[in-house]
Amino acid sequence: MSIESIKRYHTSRRKFLQAAGGGAAAAAIAAKFPYFGAQQAFAASLAEQELRTVGLSVTVQERILNDFKEKSGVKAVSGKADIFPNTQTELLSGSTAYDCWETIGERLAAVVATEKITTVPTANLKNWANIRETFTKASDRWDLNRQIVGQIWKDEGQTELWMVPTVYNYDAIGYRPDLVSAEEASTWASLFDPKFKGKTGLNVDPLIAFGQAIMAMNTLGLLKVANPGNPNAQEIDEAAKFLISKKKEGQFRALWGDFGELVNLLASGEMIIADAWQPAVMAVKAQGVQCSYATMKEGYRGWAIGVSPITGTPNLDAVTAYADYWLSGPPAIAVSEQGYYSPTTNVKDSMPAEKYAFWYEGKPWVGAEERGIKEGDLRDGGSLETRAANVAYWHQWPDEYDHLMAKWDEFLSA
Repeated sequence: MSIESIKRYHTSRRKFLQAAGGGAAAAAIAAKFPYFGAQQAFAASLAEQELRTVGLSVTVQERILNDFKEKSGVKAVSGKADIFPNTQTELLSGSTAYDCWETIGERLAAVVATEKITTVPTANLKNWANIRETFTKASDRWDLNRQIVGQIWKDEGQTELWMVPTVYNYDAIGYRPDLVSAEEASTWASLFDPKFKGKTGLNVDPLIAFGQAIMAMNTLGLLKVANPGNPNAQEIDEAAKFLISKKKEGQFRALWGDFGELVNLLASGEMIIADAWQPAVMAVKAQGVQCSYATMKEGYRGWAIGVSPITGTPNLDAVTAYADYWLSGPPAIAVSEQGYYSPTTNVKDSMPAEKYAFWYEGKPWVGAEERGIKEGDLRDGGSLETRAANVAYWHQWPDEYDHLMAKWDEFLSA
């Protein structure tokens, strides 16, 4: 549904209970776990709260949840890994099974309009002070609501967040360099190149797949869309025809949605070029199989994932603590070493200098080999600054969402 149709549909449904206000911060907890900070409005009984989260397997990781439980003192933690479309449908259907959704920026509009999530005040986040400017200063390249800084804030004063960003990246194509050249992989059009028929892969999320198809069609001279993340109805129609024709020709090995599935397909050689998450490329390399992440001529797809409290959760303080924990050292290091970026510079103070230099500054790897990374290797794509300057568009909620989904259903059934 479009934002307006979703909102109209749900106005007759009972609203979620509003989250109860938290009590004063617990001094003992703040002393034991300094990253919480005395300014946070934690209930004194944080130890009686639990955290039930849902999101991609990228962030919903047992080791991170267990570390959070140990450091925060919450009573219990549980996490479910699922793709964004599934969880969004579940939440819009009225599920109260979770305290927070580790969602992605472009899907905030739908759950904000239907009052399914509430905000986190930055005053309650001790670790917010060192957030990167990507999340506080708008670029003049895009309209405000078409970039992450225009999606996460409730207010212009930037005091309340619909989503506390925890992980972000600039997505590209993952490929097998023993079977595909760097030049061939450097364009989104390569996913649709007949040369790789039956060996390519698309992400199962339609908002991603349509954007990729449109960027490819721009390159091939079939379309001229200024913002591939927000095509109009006619552009969606043309992209759907293109996708359906490629599907009927047998172009795609798979529509993947799971991290492990992507890793296995690339490692086995069943798929040799695909829209990919960078950690999946790293995981393939760790198996001793050649795998690289392309530098895209058209530019990358920018996105950010973060923690959004579910409206009415009885565990709002635990959710706030979890969001703040993500901005501290341990989880930031964990995701950085998988190939993602932490939205806070706090990671620089927690990570060994030579590791930070490799993952964030484009410097050569120093030290013993780890997960297929050898002395002198460089991170694919270069430094964070270099990659951030080459973004084609940020993930966003399209104006013609209803139409796009109808065309995606046609593609799936073709």
